[in-house]
Amino acid sequence: MKYAITYDIGTTGVKTCVFEISDSIRLLGSASKGYKLYVFPDGGAEQDPEEWWAALCETTPIALAKAGISADQIEGISFCSQMQGVVLVDKEGNAIRRALSYMDQRAREELKKGIAHGFQIAGANVPKLLKSLVITGAVAASVKDPVWKYKWVEAHEPENFKKVHKWLDVKEYLIGRMTGRFIMTPDSAFGAELFDIRPGHQCWSPALCKMLGVNMEHLPEVIPSTAVVGGLREQQATELGLKAGTSVFGGGGDASLIGVGAGCVLPGDTHVYNGTSGWVSTVVEKSIVDANAMIAAVTGAEEGKFNYFAELETAGKCLEWVKDHLALDEIGIYLETKNVTDSYEGKYTSLYDYMTEVCARVPAGCNGVIFTPWLHGNRCPFEDPNARGMFFNLSLETGKSEMIRSVLEGVCFHMRWFLEAQDKKIKTAKTLRFVGGGALSALTCQILADVTGRTVETVNSPQNVGAVGAAVTVAVGLGMIQGFADAKKMIPASQTYQPNPANKAVYDKNYAVYKNLYKANKANFAALNG
Repeated sequence: MKYAITYDIGTTGVKTCVFEISDSIRLLGSASKGYKLYVFPDGGAEQDPEEWWAALCETTPIALAKAGISADQIEGISFCSQMQGVVLVDKEGNAIRRALSYMDQRAREELKKGIAHGFQIAGANVPKLLKSLVITGAVAASVKDPVWKYKWVEAHEPENFKKVHKWLDVKEYLIGRMTGRFIMTPDSAFGAELFDIRPGHQCWSPALCKMLGVNMEHLPEVIPSTAVVGGLREQQATELGLKAGTSVFGGGGDASLIGVGAGCVLPGDTHVYNGTSGWVSTVVEKSIVDANAMIAAVTGAEEGKFNYFAELETAGKCLEWVKDHLALDEIGIYLETKNVTDSYEGKYTSLYDYMTEVCARVPAGCNGVIFTPWLHGNRCPFEDPNARGMFFNLSLETGKSEMIRSVLEGVCFHMRWFLEAQDKKIKTAKTLRFVGGGALSALTCQILADVTGRTVETVNSPQNVGAVGAAVTVAVGLGMIQGFADAKKMIPASQTYQPNPANKAVYDKNYAVYKNLYKANKANFAALNG
């Protein structure tokens, strides 16, 4: 039996978890702390690394206290993190400027100059696209890809760019702060779309760096997710409330480790994630790319495994938007004229719980109301930063309840679109593991089963699966289990939902309209947001 502490570094906050690892992975204590996402009218999206660090320092002693163990008992520190951020640091590891989030989409001109010119397929210059696909198994064809953020800083902030020593991703910045060592794990390196994944290579590609104008001296060493980066330094240990010298592991990105924490570790396993963002991911054993649908097999935490990955950047974020602007808006209009979290004798722990109960009273299909969850543009299965959310087919009879439920359904429609897109290249699983905060809602689980026509399973504490995946990297790194495949028996399903055929028929009709809404409004989005 050993103890580990893991940090799940999300878009809106950190979840710090203490685990007991034996023949199972048991959560002993946790704490959460939010931080800001700075969004700008020009498409910018940034976060302050100092706010990440402050959140770690605040939550670590709380999680330890809840777990009832001392810092001396922790044998490993690991991470699950948002990916495709750009954190530029100086030689001391200090962030030169705020981190550019994966959501940042300012680098349109850099994308155009770098790859979106000449004869194109899927928005990329054909010779460059082919070269990139051969070397990396992916292509930087999205304005949100990290290399264009890097180039944006070079073009717009030359004084900052002169100070750059290393280009890191989110967790790698925190690892550097803890250990003084600059690294990336293979999944983060893959996310930079400059890493040569071919057998016998497994290194940064000089050819792609030259093609895209990246200084290779800015790229850090790449090490396995289960490797020990180093020991926790004295000052950082004091700030965190941990023991100096504690082993810090490489960990992994959310696209890699949430699937591990869901128990989806074998080829053909499919999981659906609904947190701030959302995705469908299927484990495969080779590099696969669908450039037209913007789906690629992302390097996994385990060597030789890939996650065929389709992402929606605003999934649970849509429900948060609805909570703030429909259920409870700026002028104080509630679903009912009472604060439900302070009434009903503790029946509702949050407004989300009450919203779910209200939505359950609305029939499947929301009487024809459809929501599109593209609140910050869309990436897959079509790339368009101009796309936006909409409520379609409102009538005089439409109320807030129908609109709120349509948001849950709209996100599930997009997950079905992902599954269908993936099935063009691979075979996705008939049974889906559903994880993330969205999986806490039985209603959302049932909607996902009904919309997709597939069995849906959940696991215990589905909102913490990223942290569980990080704990698995510690278990493998410490030699407690032989490999990631052993995680499957450690993470069983807790609930199962079967599709309702009657609801499926209603959803099939709405889904056909949903898929047509982007095509019908593409020009309108461009006119308003281009």
